[in-house]
Amino acid sequence: MRKGLTTAAPEEAGLSAEGLSQVDRFLEQAIADSEVSGAVLLVAHHARVVHRAALGVKDLSTRDPMAADTIFRIFSMTKPVTAAAMMVLHDEGRWTPDDPIARHLPEFADVKGPDGSAPDHAPTMRELMTHTAGFAYGIGPGPHDPPDAAYIAARVWGAKDLADFSRRIAALPLAYQPGSAWRYSLSMDLQGAIIERLTGQSLPDFMCTRLFEPLGMVDTGFFLPAAKLPRLATVYHRYNVPELTVLDNPAFVRDPLVVPNIPMGGGGLYSTADDYARFAQMLLNKGELGGVRVLSPGAVELMTSNHLPEAIIAGNFGVGMQHVGPGRGYAFNGAVFYDPPLAGSRVGRGTYQWDGAAGTWFWIDPEHDLLFVGLIQRMMQEGMPLLQAGTQDLVADAIVD
Repeated sequence: MRKGLTTAAPEEAGLSAEGLSQVDRFLEQAIADSEVSGAVLLVAHHARVVHRAALGVKDLSTRDPMAADTIFRIFSMTKPVTAAAMMVLHDEGRWTPDDPIARHLPEFADVKGPDGSAPDHAPTMRELMTHTAGFAYGIGPGPHDPPDAAYIAARVWGAKDLADFSRRIAALPLAYQPGSAWRYSLSMDLQGAIIERLTGQSLPDFMCTRLFEPLGMVDTGFFLPAAKLPRLATVYHRYNVPELTVLDNPAFVRDPLVVPNIPMGGGGLYSTADDYARFAQMLLNKGELGGVRVLSPGAVELMTSNHLPEAIIAGNFGVGMQHVGPGRGYAFNGAVFYDPPLAGSRVGRGTYQWDGAAGTWFWIDPEHDLLFVGLIQRMMQEGMPLLQAGTQDLVADAIVD
């Protein structure tokens, strides 16, 4: 592999090969049940890749098999990468968690609260990094939700660039008082606007020069060169249909060859299992990989620690397969288990994780010095297998050291 991760037999790194084979069988059953077309999995323990599997096919019509280097739309697994990009700037002293957002995006200086008057307090960067700043998403629940309806009417996703995107949002009232609730939102896309404002670089260029190139993430970006298009997996859904069906909604499956006018820090990246594992290992290593440091240990600690007060955690907020509640809070752009037994999970304390709309998932477990990357391309919906929780239980069974 590229410098920074080596390979080893599972037993050499304290894991059971038979236990890890159960992870494959779990995904193979999901493939046999037509829940997913295929999957790519990677497990690393003590900075050694001990298990990699490419199962099923990346396209049901061509029957092209999944491969270790298959490229996936990782959707919201972009969010932790954006957090890391923000932490690069935190290390440089460009922002602090208690800064008002308006210090870096001045258009928010006069942002209104949900009733049209001034908010209880100016939303802060910490709140922006934790979905508690008062924003909505503009892509759901839909027109019957007033904040989303306002975002849709303002065509925030039709903005010409991230600066225009930010201005359109700043002109709308907040969905709730800052710091009073947790609501899945476009906060991570606004972080992209902040990165561009602070650096004078585009978000793709900044991520490339400060994260992807130093970490050897050769297949990660906001668009694909034509030569890589044959490696892209097809996205499927089972919304009101009995079998996996190609998703052709352009709002979700945009042309991969086109450079986006709004590079979505909340969901726009393409990547591979090996590339994302390099990012995840950097976090486990407290900011470095292969002798190259991109973040300070303190920045990684701040990024992957819980920032939600108990009052919000008690509200049991969440989205999709991800929820906050007792033992499980929210760090910067991802969930964190601060008390796994209380959360009913067998992961180690401090495990940081997230997933993506098309079913991708990952976690890093610093207590066990372990990472897992799972990549599929099936839009998540209620009733589909709980792949992240299921693989976490199986990996826990496989740990023997």
